[in-house]
Amino acid sequence: MPIHEEFQKLARELSGKLEGKKGVFTLIVPIAERKALLRKDRLEYIARFRIDDTEKVLHFAEMLKEQGSGVSADFGSQKELSRTTPGPRSGTIEEQSNLFGAKYEYRFDYKAIRKALEEIAQKFGYKLEYHVSFSGI
Repeated sequence: MPIHEEFQKLARELSGKLEGKKGVFTLIVPIAERKALLRKDRLEYIARFRIDDTEKVLHFAEMLKEQGSGVSADFGSQKELSRTTPGPRSGTIEEQSNLFGAKYEYRFDYKAIRKALEEIAQKFGYKLEYHVSFSGI
């Protein structure tokens, strides 16, 4: 089984989706969703990685992304996008971010996703290299 298929299998196991464009893969996993009267907010985990076949390295970065749409309390239509500081994360989301922890109830283990990606990379002879932002990918 090629490495791409292993990543696709992982995405399915996480109830996420994997997209690839110009050699860069993006894994999107929904974490939580809140619905209010005429508003919907969604929190997603996003991992982006690139496979470097010559150096045998899997370049990897991750972040949280919150998107909201609908009518706010002041009845103005708005769309929002925010994110946490990218970087290695471990533990539950409640421990990592007061911003999102105050709005959502959920548990999500970022460490498990990093470990799964690293295991797939190692299985194919690659090393996982962590980047603090998507710009290095």
